Amino acid sequence: MDLEKLHREESGRILSTLIGLLGDFDLAEEMLQEAYATALQKWATDGVPTNPRAWLISTARNRAIDRLRRERRFDTKREEIARYTESTAQPHTDATDEMFPDDRLRLIFTCCHPALPTEAQVALTLQTVCGVTTEEISRAFLVPLATMAQRLVRAKRKIRDAGIPYRVPTLEDLPDRLDAVLLVVYLIFNEGYMASSGDALIRRELCAEAIRLGRVLCQLLPQQPEAQALLALMLLHDSRRDARVSSDGELILLEEQDRNLWHREQIKEGTGLTESALRSGAAGAYAVQASIAALHANAKTPKNTDWRQIAGLYDILLRDNPSPVIEVNRAVAVAMGRSLEEGLGLLDELEKRGALAEFHLLHSARADLLRRLGRTGEAADAYRRALALTTNDVERRFLRRMLTKVES
Repeated sequence: MDLEKLHREESGRILSTLIGLLGDFDLAEEMLQEAYATALQKWATDGVPTNPRAWLISTARNRAIDRLRRERRFDTKREEIARYTESTAQPHTDATDEMFPDDRLRLIFTCCHPALPTEAQVALTLQTVCGVTTEEISRAFLVPLATMAQRLVRAKRKIRDAGIPYRVPTLEDLPDRLDAVLLVVYLIFNEGYMASSGDALIRRELCAEAIRLGRVLCQLLPQQPEAQALLALMLLHDSRRDARVSSDGELILLEEQDRNLWHREQIKEGTGLTESALRSGAAGAYAVQASIAALHANAKTPKNTDWRQIAGLYDILLRDNPSPVIEVNRAVAVAMGRSLEEGLGLLDELEKRGALAEFHLLHSARADLLRRLGRTGEAADAYRRALALTTNDVERRFLRRMLTKVES
């Protein structure tokens, strides 16, 4: 078996089992790495074991026991280790398999423990289960890397020191964890839809995984309209994937995309899910965002886009979920639906507040409106600012092209 493939497919489940046993994220992560290193040597000579996952768990567990004995902490962990000895060596066969038909979703619900702040739940889950880097998480939450790293350290310490149980939740526990779980899935999709770094704009495997998890969530919780709305939102955005980047890898703006390349079946499904969620009384953030995405997806031409209604929906979203990022999107909708000057004024106010000083999309949005207004010198300055903050190569190339246009 390819160890890299095993790591990609099973590491989250193995790690969560070890954390449940040891009650210590750092120790579990370190022991798992040691188990992988041992596997590289032993499997090459002895062959791959019948149950590679159980082998890795057992090896990591034994190394942890040795470490704890050396540090004289073994007595405090003896009962926990004994309780997990049988379960960690075998695949799950209990009732949770019926409640959670999907391994990764089970892990996400397990990681999203309500004893932690929601942001800490989400960050830990993204890192532990989904393999999202600390840097990518910090960008998702718009905080400095050092700040997010410290929050993760504090969250792990709280789990260890407070003895927070790391167990699969019961059906009754699910509602308390749902908001965090939805956010995890949404952020997985976002990282795939607009990669925060690297040489590709879209990480299709992440988008596909998030949509798959969204479908499983809807099956698990059919009475939760916000789960439906989240799936709708992802489907509607993903429907444009083939039109967002040119054949030579260059970013294409929404208004310039070939709408014949949009996936109409996804748009139809996403629109239907949005309408179903709204009929169920959902007016949460995902339902409103899905409604906005549906208006974009169902507009036959850029001119047919109902920007005024989109701006109104952003008003609702901003009222219920205050966020400077939503303010940026609302300002663009206002610019396109009412006047460029009004939208630019809203972005200028945001810039003066300094809330999104390091958010490149604020500066690229200002640059675009300034360009449309013919204020090319100011647009060039804004493009340079956005370019300095962008970490994705595709976006960098796009911003350089636009900067060249306004400078010429």
